[in-house]
Amino acid sequence: MRIFDPHIHMTSRTTDDYARMSAAGVLAVVEPAFWLGQPRTNPGSFADYFDSLIGWEPYRAAQFGIAHHATIALNPKEANDPRCRPVLDLLPRYLDKDRVVAVGEIGYDSMTPEEDDAFERQLALAVEHELPALVHTPHRDKARGTRRTLEVVAASGIEPGRVAVDHLNEVTVGLVHDSGCWMGFSIYPQTKMSPPRMVEILRTHGLERVLINSAADWGVSDPLLTLETAEAMLAAGFTDDDVDRVLWRNPVEFYGQSGRLDLTDVTGATEPTFAGSSIKRGGE
Repeated sequence: MRIFDPHIHMTSRTTDDYARMSAAGVLAVVEPAFWLGQPRTNPGSFADYFDSLIGWEPYRAAQFGIAHHATIALNPKEANDPRCRPVLDLLPRYLDKDRVVAVGEIGYDSMTPEEDDAFERQLALAVEHELPALVHTPHRDKARGTRRTLEVVAASGIEPGRVAVDHLNEVTVGLVHDSGCWMGFSIYPQTKMSPPRMVEILRTHGLERVLINSAADWGVSDPLLTLETAEAMLAAGFTDDDVDRVLWRNPVEFYGQSGRLDLTDVTGATEPTFAGSSIKRGGE
């Protein structure tokens, strides 16, 4: 079994986690920029963090045979802090980096006017830099936040198929399914989404445009819940090919739209591996 975790915050994890993930079949990850739990007070702290996402973490992951890519953005929570807003002016220099495969996480935390502005500006950057967008839906009032998210995405002019709307549940999945955007689900031990619930969603809504991740941040989380979800799918009657589609080919297809997804070290392939993907060739 091969696994691509399309949303996992490895900055919050130890090398033991990388070893466990590698042993479980995790060959690739995408790490989105996010809120570290402690408020940042100036753009320089973001620059140091972004540098680690495109430098140190790929090196750390490579020690365990895992391909690491990142998404870069000003996260919704800190978009409300005027000390952090100048980070928006730093983003273009990072969005040109080779291993940056999307703009994210962007979207909503509390649905403030400041978040509206940051969301709209960063969707415009995604269009300008020809990158997909990874969107965070709020933990509170999720249905209203998801509807508002889809309105802003539609108004931005970005193609729905280049947007992944994450942290969905049974209440919000139908809205995103009908929009044409990709549907993201974070599997957690106690909150958000569980493997059995995820299986039922797959039965109802199908396998197309679905991304399953562990997120695995600094809270109670588990970087192997992608594997547990795969095992739950098999136990429920899904095939090995179904699992490979959801846990590997789907994230390759979504992030392959960036033209920067480089999996040559973990797959040995020098050409695009799956129809519709744009995996970077070795040496380019």
